Amino acid sequence: MALIVSHMASPPLSFTPNSHFQFVNLPKCPGQNPVFSLVLRTRTISSSSSSSLRAESSLGVGVRAIREEVVQSPNSESTLNSETTLSSSSSSKLVLVVGGTGGVGQLVVASLLNRNIKSRLLLRDPEKAATLFGEQDEQTLQICKGDTRNPEDLDPTFFEGVTHVICCTGTTAFPSKRWDGDNTPERVDWEGVKNLVSALPPSVKRVVLVSSIGVTKFNELPWSIMNLFGVLKYKKMGEDFLLNSGLPCTIIRAGRLTDGPYTSYDLNTLLKATAGQRRAVLIGQGDKLVGEVSRLIVAEACIQALDIESTEGKIYEINSVEGEGPGDDQQKWRELFETATK
Repeated sequence: MALIVSHMASPPLSFTPNSHFQFVNLPKCPGQNPVFSLVLRTRTISSSSSSSLRAESSLGVGVRAIREEVVQSPNSESTLNSETTLSSSSSSKLVLVVGGTGGVGQLVVASLLNRNIKSRLLLRDPEKAATLFGEQDEQTLQICKGDTRNPEDLDPTFFEGVTHVICCTGTTAFPSKRWDGDNTPERVDWEGVKNLVSALPPSVKRVVLVSSIGVTKFNELPWSIMNLFGVLKYKKMGEDFLLNSGLPCTIIRAGRLTDGPYTSYDLNTLLKATAGQRRAVLIGQGDKLVGEVSRLIVAEACIQALDIESTEGKIYEINSVEGEGPGDDQQKWRELFETATK
């Protein structure tokens, strides 16, 4: 059995500037200069399919993927209606997303934007955000340049006003080009998580960490094969550090990731990528689940865990299978989390 434990993005898309692009200053993080970058023009999507198609051609890739999933969802009518309603809890949030241009992270950010939840991204390469998320004002999206592997990069101003945190960082299980620049599991999944958690203020209401199934079994077959270079061991060390930090947290252990990632050299592939029929969600505890999970489902689980009180201090494994899923219905997610068994 193969397990893919990679949550970071593939190499970014390359675009040729044309009339659909404009140069703008990305919203800056407190204490930083704005980043000059190339972004996509965006328009508002209406509920009609024809106008949706026109607007999607101008959206950032990550947002477009979320819109496409909403249109295909059995609960699309209620989802579209909810997009226009800004709840008091959403308006009071400032969610820091770490690894926001990765395979799961970009979907987290797109979903937060879709919900009108203010977000702040901590990225090594802020210019990637422009391609993925298009033009956003500072009231919606802020960009901070920093590297969790280097504690000196984590300026305290990055965390000012942050109420919630979702960490989606990660690297490949086996040596690859993604390891260039000391981007190894030890540096990313252990030292990076430790540095981030150590820098967070105690006022944070919830920290959600994306991890992997099998982390407690890294000395057992078949997990030991995936752990030849320590990826599962280091993810478990990161989990333990967060749990012992005293911060309110939830850990989401994802199965083998499917659907995407939405960054690729092939734009046509990106535009077709959705969760398909794999919308039903399986949640367990005790590191017993074995299977696959859509990146879209992982992203939604992270966002839902921010507000469901019963998930605090808990670790969940998550898979997705064919069938109708919970969509963005918080009550259905609450029931899934609360009925998860060990």
